[in-house]
Amino acid sequence: MLEAYDRIIGLALEDIPVDGCHTKAPCGGECSGPSPVDRRKGGLKRSTATDGNGIPLGAVAAPGNRHDSPLLGPTLARLDRLGPLPEQATVHLDNAYGPDKGHKTAAEHGLLAEVAVKGVAAPIQNTKRWPVERTNAWGNQFFKIARCTERKTRVIDAYLSLAHAIITLRRLIRQAWTSYRWDARPKRRP
Repeated sequence: MLEAYDRIIGLALEDIPVDGCHTKAPCGGECSGPSPVDRRKGGLKRSTATDGNGIPLGAVAAPGNRHDSPLLGPTLARLDRLGPLPEQATVHLDNAYGPDKGHKTAAEHGLLAEVAVKGVAAPIQNTKRWPVERTNAWGNQFFKIARCTERKTRVIDAYLSLAHAIITLRRLIRQAWTSYRWDARPKRRP
């Protein structure tokens, strides 16, 4: 799906927002841990990287009690399958990654980092991090991800990949509908 989207619309790889998202994991398993946001019930955390328009590029699942900063390296490692990134590609992070750890991990992957400053309030819409927040919300619309009952990591990764393929396909259809014209095009959007 990423190749098709890149060929038809084009991925915006100059800006790569990364953020984590907590979901429920009531059945336990390899990727479950006490969630700090849900009274220490079983939780799952996924760290997602998107392009500048919110197209998911890769995600890593981890127990709910993992901090965001150790997940940044494996999440950025998922970008290797895209091939070479633009020279000035920038990773946009929230303040949970910390200024030192975020910059260091991004530099290890050949990327620049822009980390939000702690204590300085900025509306999420005014930053370049909002596409990953929106993509995480889209991912939470899938029941198997929002309430993960699977116990094996490889099954959870398969569900994440399927959800990201569906999200990418939906965005491809929407973008192609507004960008391209053809003779047999329906008068209304489906």
